[in-house]
Amino acid sequence: MATAISANKAELIAIANAVASEKMIDKGIVIEAMEDAIQRAARARYGAENDIRAKLDPNSGDLRLWRVVEVVEQVDDYYKQIDLKGAEKLQKGAAIGDFIVDPLPPIEFGRIAAQAAKQVIFQKVRDAERDRQFDEFKDRQGEIITGVVKRVEFGHIVVDLGRAEGVIRRDQQIPREVVRVNDRIRSLILNVRRENRGPQIFLSRAHPDFMKKLFAQEVPEIYDGIIEIKAAARDPGSRAKIGVISHDSSIDPVGACVGMKGSRVQAVVQEMQGEKIDIIPWSPDTATFVVNALQPANVSRVVIDEEEDRIEVVVPDDQLSLAIGRRGQNVRLASQLTAKAIDILTEADASEKRQKEFVANSEMFQNELDVDETLAQLLVAEGFGALEEVAYVELDELAAIEGFDEDLAQELQSRAQEALDRREQAARDERRGLGVEDALAEMPYLTEAMLVTLGKAGIKTLDDLADLATDELVEKKRAEPRRRGDDAPRPAPKGGILAEYGLSDEQGNEIIMAARAHWFTDEDEPVAAEAADAEGDEA
Repeated sequence: MATAISANKAELIAIANAVASEKMIDKGIVIEAMEDAIQRAARARYGAENDIRAKLDPNSGDLRLWRVVEVVEQVDDYYKQIDLKGAEKLQKGAAIGDFIVDPLPPIEFGRIAAQAAKQVIFQKVRDAERDRQFDEFKDRQGEIITGVVKRVEFGHIVVDLGRAEGVIRRDQQIPREVVRVNDRIRSLILNVRRENRGPQIFLSRAHPDFMKKLFAQEVPEIYDGIIEIKAAARDPGSRAKIGVISHDSSIDPVGACVGMKGSRVQAVVQEMQGEKIDIIPWSPDTATFVVNALQPANVSRVVIDEEEDRIEVVVPDDQLSLAIGRRGQNVRLASQLTAKAIDILTEADASEKRQKEFVANSEMFQNELDVDETLAQLLVAEGFGALEEVAYVELDELAAIEGFDEDLAQELQSRAQEALDRREQAARDERRGLGVEDALAEMPYLTEAMLVTLGKAGIKTLDDLADLATDELVEKKRAEPRRRGDDAPRPAPKGGILAEYGLSDEQGNEIIMAARAHWFTDEDEPVAAEAADAEGDEA
């Protein structure tokens, strides 16, 4: 590149064209880099204080070099200013305040100047090449790309993508896959980031979207949008599940993805190093989809807990190991596929759980409603599980229970409401004992029981509550599915302080905004006080 500075006109343009073609960048960027290098070299020759410009004609290779000076009455800076008399010699009709051009003769580049110019051009070209790479790949996230393995560094695979390099980090590789230098490899463009050392292109072979894109390449109906992959989950290198749905009732989505004699799915399996793939019909009904997702195990029934965002699945005793899968793989993938926490229970487990809940609720009704065991058990058998359900259910519904009449129903509702009042008073006393101020009780949706929970978490004033974010207050707890025989300790599920009460994000936001209202009131009070003082002074 040093020869580019001292070469003749034709050679300058030829070199600019060659560099632009090789690096696949605009020729104008190379010309601009050369001009910048020449300007720097000229400043080194004539003085860095001068405002020197260079212009290289991209067609002819002609080079013009000049100094820009300002016309002034009295010269203070001889490098950037000129008096009117001197300006007249350079440009007739020059006036005070004008900027005029002082042509400079071409300069000869020595070895040091040429080397400096070379570095400037290299840097400009490198920056332009990086920008070109980023612009080319930034909009291709989610695409599958084929490259050649260039090297393996610290377990990370560097892939030559032709005009750029990508990296498959260790956690995005298929476990136990053997990769050698010069192997062709397909991967998903996971992310493209602009960094100081240039654009970083992160690739993946372990992401579920890699499998989705492979199916789109192998199954024309997916590519055309007739069949849609609604959900996917992977245990890379071992097993995967996809949920598919057909928008054409005449096409079987599972059969289309499998292909004739399994040809389509086998092509995907081979690319993913023998990973077994379960293709499952997707259903908008959560219970149906969970049953499908747990295949090949048979499911007896599904109980959905909307508040906890969990699903309890009951299976026959002989299906337990199949439903859980090796090392919990089947239920884990089903949980990822449905985006729900799944608990697997056998018929015996479910029966035992129901019995415990029956006994606990019966004892609660006996104690709180002061009724005998038979009446308490009858309420539980009819589906009542909480005092609120008894207190606020329609009277006719309670009276319709066999053996009940309207008087008994009214008495039970009255006792349930009294029991709730006792609970509320006990919670109020506990809340005050914790030091939670009464102002919090005026916030919307907050019960005394919630205020006790807040007090135990150290939230005792309006300011304490106002400082919380919505997710800190009401975000639901999420935990990994628990399976029978899985007694290993797990971290406590994370969630907001009031997660157990089932408040929505909208309600949580309304609570926090109500707690913050006094901030704005406090700001207005000094203004009102100042206005009142001003009126008093005028009087």
